[in-house]
Amino acid sequence: MRPYTCGLDAASDVIGGKWKPAILWALHHGPMRFGELRREIQGVTEKMLIQQLREMEARGIVHREVFHQVPPKVEYSLTELGMSLNVALMPLDEWGAKHIDVLEASR
Repeated sequence: MRPYTCGLDAASDVIGGKWKPAILWALHHGPMRFGELRREIQGVTEKMLIQQLREMEARGIVHREVFHQVPPKVEYSLTELGMSLNVALMPLDEWGAKHIDVLEASR
């Protein structure tokens, strides 16, 4: 592993990929179960969602809580670090929303 060269390098390492920003955004409203997340993030496969959640949990962005009951229940939520990352993504969301027509047309 090479050291990060700047803050943007570190941040893009944490949120890199197609699904991580969508997971962050979905969890912004509060804890969700796996099935809720999968329905919220259209197009993600079960395997990919599991992989991305594990990576984000290992980085301290997402918290996984297991409730010992029958049937088993697992909830995912943002940690403080994850919440601060979502705050950082808000201007990017605003920029995308402002320019969505131009971006759609240029696909």
